[in-house]
Amino acid sequence: MESIIFLFTASLLAGILNGVAGGGGLIAFPALLISGVPAINANATNAAALWFGTVASTIAYRREFSIQRNSLLLLSCVSIVGGIIGSYLLLHTSQAKFSALIPYLMLIATLLFIFSQPLMKWLNKRSQDSSHFRLPLMIILPLQLVIAIYGGYFGGGSGILMLAVLNLMGMQNIHSLNAYKSWLATCINAAAIIHFTFANKIVWFETIIMASGAVIGAYGSVYLARKIHPFWVRSFIIGIGLSMTCYFFIKQTNPI
Repeated sequence: MESIIFLFTASLLAGILNGVAGGGGLIAFPALLISGVPAINANATNAAALWFGTVASTIAYRREFSIQRNSLLLLSCVSIVGGIIGSYLLLHTSQAKFSALIPYLMLIATLLFIFSQPLMKWLNKRSQDSSHFRLPLMIILPLQLVIAIYGGYFGGGSGILMLAVLNLMGMQNIHSLNAYKSWLATCINAAAIIHFTFANKIVWFETIIMASGAVIGAYGSVYLARKIHPFWVRSFIIGIGLSMTCYFFIKQTNPI
């Protein structure tokens, strides 16, 4: 019962944080590990729980899918392929090796979150410049494939990378960027979840608990977003991310 309450609370908080500033995965994934779920199973379970959130975001942004549909189809196919490759690599990584990678993966995800705000400011600045440089689709697709492989393997911070790639493709409107990012994340996680399901790596009871908490938290975030400045929320998330990263490094160095 304590584990259920802990996971629900963690996912509730993650949902709130995602709604206000993002970065909820920096709380949800460590919570699964702390509750005793093996590393690979925790990652698969976290991906399944997060999938419900990306689907909801995609539905919310459905009106924004009116531009570059041919490019979206190609990016979707690449994302699915990348999700399959990434999940394949994860499933062929031993629990011990993946556990050893966790501190580094957490550090990458935390750093990506730290630099997400400067990156978003850069994206907004670029959107105001009609003459900014654009990369051709033949370069964008391999970049998206690499991001999708990372997303299928771990995924923390992959959303901000996709925003950058989509902007380099020429998309400027922030709502369109978020819509396409949510859809591509849905494709990546869907491919990975199917793979994880057949491999029996998802702990579905914990997934349902965390998905429920995240959905409730996302709705509650609307109220808190009006009351709490995003700076303090981001600072809290960064603090949690860095603390968890240090915790896993110390645990790896001094196993109990």
